[in-house]
Amino acid sequence: MDFLVKTGQLDNLRTDCLIVQIYGDKSLSAAAKFLDTRYGLVSRVLQLNDLTLKAGHYSWLLPPENAPFKRVLLVCVGAKAESLSPQEIKNTAAAVAKALKNKPVKNAVWSVENAPAGSAKLFATLIAEAFVTHFYSYRETKTQNLTTPALAKLTLHTREKTDSSWRNGLQLGKALGEGINTARHLGNLPGNVCTPSYLAKQAQTLAGGKLNVSVLDEKQLTKLGMGAFLSVAAGSEEPAKFIIMQYRGAAASVQPTVLVGKGITFDTGGISIKPGPAMDEMKFDMCGAASVLGVMTTLQRLQPRINVVGLIVATENMPSGRATKPGDVVTSMSGQTIEILNTDAEGRLVLCDALTYAERFKPKAVIDIATLTGACVIALGNHASGLFANDQALADELLAAGVAAQDRAWQMPLWDEYQKGLDSNFADMANVGGREGGSITAACFLSRYAKAFKWAHLDIAGTAWVGGGGKGATGRPVGLLLQYLLGIYN
Repeated sequence: MDFLVKTGQLDNLRTDCLIVQIYGDKSLSAAAKFLDTRYGLVSRVLQLNDLTLKAGHYSWLLPPENAPFKRVLLVCVGAKAESLSPQEIKNTAAAVAKALKNKPVKNAVWSVENAPAGSAKLFATLIAEAFVTHFYSYRETKTQNLTTPALAKLTLHTREKTDSSWRNGLQLGKALGEGINTARHLGNLPGNVCTPSYLAKQAQTLAGGKLNVSVLDEKQLTKLGMGAFLSVAAGSEEPAKFIIMQYRGAAASVQPTVLVGKGITFDTGGISIKPGPAMDEMKFDMCGAASVLGVMTTLQRLQPRINVVGLIVATENMPSGRATKPGDVVTSMSGQTIEILNTDAEGRLVLCDALTYAERFKPKAVIDIATLTGACVIALGNHASGLFANDQALADELLAAGVAAQDRAWQMPLWDEYQKGLDSNFADMANVGGREGGSITAACFLSRYAKAFKWAHLDIAGTAWVGGGGKGATGRPVGLLLQYLLGIYN
């Protein structure tokens, strides 16, 4: 989809659909006033109470045949023109995108007027992000009932003399939306398509310019001593891959942020096999890896002056004669030994070796992203990602980023009292600590491999996808991560 900006008068603006704004206090934008004065389109809607005056509610209007626009969408943006909140703008943009998605509208013009002071870039960012993400649909493995939205161009019309803020915001929002859609699409792919090798190839397609990509195979992982990671891969016919993505947008002396993504492309639970119902959703167990690829997609589009490393540990977790068994003891890259009490607690095993590997980059901070525990879903439901950190300043930055991106996280405890749950009689630690506080003991396990740097862990088991009739990946927490890295919504 193309995004453009135009200034000037509406009189001769030809479009399939003109979008104009109204506010909760019944005040009209200049464009809405123009329509009402010339065609009497708006007053009648208000008289009949045909429009709920809350952000995101809209009404379709039909102008006379001599009008230069075929349709009018009257949308309530928020309570007052001078005090629109990002949430109101985002809700409105999402509603407008949904309204246009299935309409025979090839081009549309949104008369955004003058944004609240200093917020033109944010307004444009949220609009572009909403249109890119809401116009995504999964088509990869479908052959029937496929429809393609007609809308190819959205133009923002403004009376402001300069349109650079609007243009910059549209570019930013489009890149953000593409990153989110990348994560969603990879998550939605079936496990027989999105294998570890497939993830590696997708990463390599992004390589070039400031982004270098390398992929390590199992032989190289063995040389590195990644025994924990390889213990998960042992039962699968699909070869494990360790994907290293280095985006260098700043000087080499600038410490990078390292993002570590869990990439279990299908999780049967291994020998500790999962129950059958909803096991198909375990194709989403690589959504942490997908979010790293989503972030890197956006960085490639925007070319910011920062340094970021993405590490993706990709494998299947399968039962077979070669699979790791409960009671086995493996040695991680750090040299610490682990008793495997439950092979379905595999995410922490692949992540711990990646955290050890991350030390070589001398990072400013390391953030791992993983669909790690069902216990986190029990604790927080599907609204907030679980956040654990060994540095409060880092935790505070990520929490604030989640609020700004409307991709929220909630901080969970990481107290020493929980560590004893990982005690083992036969190794340095066990890989599980019992049912109680399961997401916390999982984070405690990872914390033992993150002592050399500032570290945070995002458990996205409840937020990375939705089930039921609307089943699909959400693209979270790409928005949170990009806000942390780039301050997109500031």
